[in-house]
Amino acid sequence: MLFLDHICLIPLFPAFGAAMMFFFGRRLQTAAVNAICVGMVVLAFLFACFTVVEYTHFAQGTGRPYQQIVYTWLGSGDGHLNFVKRDGALASFNVDAGFLLDPLSSIWLLFVTGVGMLIHIYSTGYMAHESGSYRFFGYMNLFMFSMLTLILANNYILLFVGWEGVGLCSYLLIGFYFHRHSASTAANKAFLVNLIGDAGFILGALTLVWYLGSFRFTDINALARSGILAIGDPVLTTAALLLFIGACGKSAQLPLYVWLPDAMEGPTPVSALIHAVTTVTAGVYVVARSNAVFVLAPTAMLVVAVIGALTAVFAASIALVQNDIKRVLAYSTVSQLGYLFLSLGVGAFAAGIFHVFTHSFFKALLFLGSGSVIHALSGEQDLRKMGDLERRIPTTYRTMLIATLAIAGIFPFAGFFSEDEILWQAWTRESDAYRLLWFIGYGTALMTAFYMFRLMYLTFYSPSRMSHAVEHHVRESPKSMTVPLVILAICSMGAGWLSWPHSLGGSARFEKFLEPVFARASVVLVEQGRSAQLAAGGEEAEHTDKAEYLLMFLSLGAAAVGWGMARQSYRNAGQDYLEPIAVNAPPLYRLLRNSWFVDEGYDYVFTGRRKIGDIRLGVRGASEVSVWFDANVIDGAVNHVVWITRALATISSWWDTWIIDGVGVNGPAILARVLSYPVKLVQWGLMQWYALVMVAGLVGVLSSLFGVVIWFWVGLGSLFAGAIAYVVLKRFVWASANDRSKVTARSS
Repeated sequence: MLFLDHICLIPLFPAFGAAMMFFFGRRLQTAAVNAICVGMVVLAFLFACFTVVEYTHFAQGTGRPYQQIVYTWLGSGDGHLNFVKRDGALASFNVDAGFLLDPLSSIWLLFVTGVGMLIHIYSTGYMAHESGSYRFFGYMNLFMFSMLTLILANNYILLFVGWEGVGLCSYLLIGFYFHRHSASTAANKAFLVNLIGDAGFILGALTLVWYLGSFRFTDINALARSGILAIGDPVLTTAALLLFIGACGKSAQLPLYVWLPDAMEGPTPVSALIHAVTTVTAGVYVVARSNAVFVLAPTAMLVVAVIGALTAVFAASIALVQNDIKRVLAYSTVSQLGYLFLSLGVGAFAAGIFHVFTHSFFKALLFLGSGSVIHALSGEQDLRKMGDLERRIPTTYRTMLIATLAIAGIFPFAGFFSEDEILWQAWTRESDAYRLLWFIGYGTALMTAFYMFRLMYLTFYSPSRMSHAVEHHVRESPKSMTVPLVILAICSMGAGWLSWPHSLGGSARFEKFLEPVFARASVVLVEQGRSAQLAAGGEEAEHTDKAEYLLMFLSLGAAAVGWGMARQSYRNAGQDYLEPIAVNAPPLYRLLRNSWFVDEGYDYVFTGRRKIGDIRLGVRGASEVSVWFDANVIDGAVNHVVWITRALATISSWWDTWIIDGVGVNGPAILARVLSYPVKLVQWGLMQWYALVMVAGLVGVLSSLFGVVIWFWVGLGSLFAGAIAYVVLKRFVWASANDRSKVTARSS
């Protein structure tokens, strides 16, 4: 199995092209850039085709998956690195760099590489006169690599790598014209909104890993289908809802759809790639890949169905009055994605995947066709400045008409089969709530036909509203752009025949091919006395139902009514034409024209760019509160601490200056200085003076010694003389006086 054994080369082909552009693209001529980048995608498509053919021989009708483990990417690979599951058991932490091919990834692989190849070929003509084409094609090749990695990954972590790569490339390509503020703003918006979904996805994936103990899809699906897990398990429900949050971000569902209409700021081929085969289908792929988990979570399934139905009708209502040709198609994509999630939510996984398949052809065709119109009108995108292009650009007109018939659900074009199957599956669910979802889907089908034929009449059929300068230069696009349109038109006509329904005598081969993935009739569980099949819906009976014919005719009737209403309203739309809704319901028109003011609501509640009175909510409101808290509480506390610290520092400085330095250190120093002052008076530095002083000192010392000797002898002599005088006085004077006293005493 040459191609199966080298399946890893499929994403590596565009990765090589991207690497060439990033490292050497600036030095290459435009022809070389086109040859490398388009050639790599063509190789990926051809390799994918041969790989799928080999896989069909490998599976032999059983649908068994082909799994190739290249190496252990994260973990020890030998069981030494473990984690604790919810039940307390140990599980090996082991993430493979591995690839998985089964019927689901085979279908995605073919239309992603096939339609992506046509978009790349178209881009060579559309971007021929744009600067930085090497950067554009490098991003486009990287986009293909990321999406193919996502599709072929055999585990949630490797899928997340592709998932993040798709988000990064969406950001880079939406903001390709980065010198335009609107483009950079749209890119930032897409990146930030998708981050919300990314958080949900990774939390959901890790919840499944923690609960079931494996990263691989095959292991998780086997456990989910084993019968040991209960329907309605709260952990599985939580994981499924978190995964769906991720899907809402990537696949633009309420309330995270707001980035997709603004993604029109990128070049038109980017819009086609994002809307038809890459970013917006990634969320659908994750839910379909995790179908065994979702089936065990009925609450999550109901949420998916309700969100899908509401998104479908919500976006379709906005598309009714948009005037930018690409913005009409953008809201159309959001609406069609709602259809897809409605089908997944009611358990019609195969029908939903079939609609992804057909939608990729006619939505790519519509966007590329709109790009051809814009190219012919020298960049004009406003429907109010078009008209009468039917004969001027006939190839673009015919191919866009086919795509419009397909998306409107006109028999026998591709959209009829896939959309009708979704509505039929919603109708046949047991609960009356699903019947309500059918009515929502039916109303959406009516609006889809109206806004798409409105686009056609304002662009091709109505009188010309172009300026003279533009009208004079209208021309058909080059072959590099029109040939992909023709190929996509053929696919939009014939793709629906791959799943010709039983009611029309077909065998629904597309659904049969997918049956092994969605485990029809595999395991039957019993919950509350009711049988609940662990599958994508129940076993489809190969018989017809009269109700199906009735619903089929009602669907065709809705398409016809929408077409007729658009024709009546816009076939004669001149320069001053008025929108029917604006005339009959001005408040509703204003509401729809401003997209239900959802962006404004987000500005009030989440971003905070608008105030409610004097109050600002959201991120900017939180930022202002944070600034106030920082300035008045944090900085206030800091300032008080600073004041106290400065006061203590002042006291400490005074104490250090006057007590420690003044008394303890400087005081003795000053005293020593004062006492040393007399010494300084005789310190001249002259040897003669020092000698004189020494002599004078010696003389002084000797004189002092001599004086002491003299005074000693003088004192000694004086002492001797005093002693003699004392003896004399005592002997002669004091003795006679005593004698006289005695005589007097006797006489008396």
